[in-house]
This record gives sequence, structure tokens and C-alpha cells, in this order.
Amino acid sequence: MQKILLILCLPVLIISCSSLEFPATYRIVVHQGNIISQDMIDKLTLGMTRQQVQFVLGTPLIRDSFHQDRWDYYYSVRDSEGKTSNKHVSLFFVDDHLHEVAGDYRLVTGSGGE
Repeated sequence: MQKILLILCLPVLIISCSSLEFPATYRIVVHQGNIISQDMIDKLTLGMTRQQVQFVLGTPLIRDSFHQDRWDYYYSVRDSEGKTSNKHVSLFFVDDHLHEVAGDYRLVTGSGGE
């Protein structure tokens, strides 16, 4: 009788322990998409060709077949605590030259020496 009771209770105990979160559990940081930084965006200038932009930022994550002149770069990071941070940058081209940058990063234009 005790063996049967132990056999029936054992799965319940195992399942209940697996739902606990142990404080010493290691979780890796997960990077997804294109890693983009403001330093990379600062290297861009309006009028750059597509090849020059791709050299600086890499291949875009999304090339929309309906909008050939738009490239989208997405970047997502999940830290060890489970918090997620997302970044997005859209590049717009006119006649195969960079025309506009929109999203979470801004393209710095101007000479800055006034």
C-alpha cells in the first residue's frame, strides 16, 4: 500500500519542484536580428549607395519585396533577467542612394561647427 501511495505521489512532487525558479539558475543573454548601435548609424551619410550602407550595417533583416527602396533592421536583446529590449531602424533609398533614416536611432546631419 505504501509503495502504491509513493508511486502516485512521486510524479506530483516532481512536477511541483520543476515549476520553482531557483535563484542560482544561469540564463544566457539572447541577441536576435542585426546588431545596430548609434556609432554605426553615425557612419552613415545621406547619399550613400546601397553597397556602402550594407558595408556599414550589414545585410538588412527585412527586404520588403513590395517596397524595394526600404530596408529594415531589427535588433532584440533578452537579458539574463528575462527583460527584452527592441530596436528598429528603417532606411529609405531614392535612386539607389540613402535618402532617409527613421526609427530608434537618428542620423546626425550638419557640420556641428557653428
